[in-house]
Amino acid sequence: MARPDPSGEWQYDLERAGEFLRQRSQELGVSRRRLLQLLAAGSTVASAGLLPRRAAGHGEPPVAPTSTASILKPTPEAQFVRNGSNAEMRWESLYGRGYLVANSQFFVRNNGNTPLIDPAHWRLRVEGSGVTKPLILSYDDLLAMPSISVIRAIECAGNGRNYFQQSHGRRIEGTPWNLGGIGVAEWTGVPLAEVLQQAQVKPTARDVMPIGLDAKAVQRPLSISKAMAEDTLLVYAMNGDPLPPDHGFPLRVLVPGWVGIAHIKWVGSIQVSEAPLFSEYNTRRYVLIGEDFPVDDALAAQGVRGQILTTQGVKSAFELPWNGTLERSKRLVRGRSWSGEGAISRVQVSFDGGRQWKTARMRAPNIAQAWVRWDLDWDPRPGRYGLLARATDDRGRSQPDRIPLNAEGYSYSSVVTHPIRMR
Repeated sequence: MARPDPSGEWQYDLERAGEFLRQRSQELGVSRRRLLQLLAAGSTVASAGLLPRRAAGHGEPPVAPTSTASILKPTPEAQFVRNGSNAEMRWESLYGRGYLVANSQFFVRNNGNTPLIDPAHWRLRVEGSGVTKPLILSYDDLLAMPSISVIRAIECAGNGRNYFQQSHGRRIEGTPWNLGGIGVAEWTGVPLAEVLQQAQVKPTARDVMPIGLDAKAVQRPLSISKAMAEDTLLVYAMNGDPLPPDHGFPLRVLVPGWVGIAHIKWVGSIQVSEAPLFSEYNTRRYVLIGEDFPVDDALAAQGVRGQILTTQGVKSAFELPWNGTLERSKRLVRGRSWSGEGAISRVQVSFDGGRQWKTARMRAPNIAQAWVRWDLDWDPRPGRYGLLARATDDRGRSQPDRIPLNAEGYSYSSVVTHPIRMR
């Protein structure tokens, strides 16, 4: 069977769901239609062995000791908005700073307290039916392997969730992100392909599942083709320093172009399977649920509640305080735009609520799957303003004025009205 295109996770999941149905119907000696009928029967199907299993390993994944704090690094109010175990970057804190986001300023998305892991005792297990030679690697083993560095963004799937309330008049449960759930850094690590090759990955390998050592053992599968991509990394350094604990020390996965949940932190094991793998984080959570997001029968049969999240859309943000007040003066308005798929080709800005648009100056670098900085001169009068920015990437995707509502508030990519007051 031809491998799905790794750039489109939705297509990948759709194809692997069809593969699962074909395999299970053959194993059970029933037609695909009959298997779908059995799966639709409800709660008894799991005990009947109809649903896919998680990867076979050595018992339950281990859990690292956790700290007593949900976030270890300082999160000063001038730089972050705190929401429980999450810290959103304030965009105004980037004004006048460079292309990369410093480790101290990088947003934090945790599902619980940050684990405390001793690298001297930590091991990475690579195992499963998809490898011939299972591995157990130490931290020093990884540091000795060939490494590369890439500049890429990581963006929370819920980034922009707050704006669904503005556009659809509905508050959505979950962390109320504005647009500060993103950051760009230089990531250094070992290509995942290098580790898989050392484990003698089989030609029949289908899925790869990194599993975190956090209390919830967060895990999400990716296709073998995406795992073998040259910039899919096992990361141990961030902006030239060892990964901070809040960002995954000693090891996290970098999966460029895929939503943040795929970039598993505190990795302790990697399951490689010849059969499709599934987890809570691509069936019941991190899916688009709503009337505009129908689910294919093959995916619904596995308990997938909505369309599985793919790459993020095109977005823009101003390096200004949200709903802030500034002294009126001629100023250089700055911002950044990004795309989950390509580089940005154009940014337009409106200072009058969308009546007139001006093209912003884009500043190098402009790295695909990272972002571009831009600026525009503005000489405002005193008063209240609604600033808008809209970008287009090199694949022709532009920010829409409105997107359909989804129940969990994921992947908001519409043009945002940024309120600001000049006095």
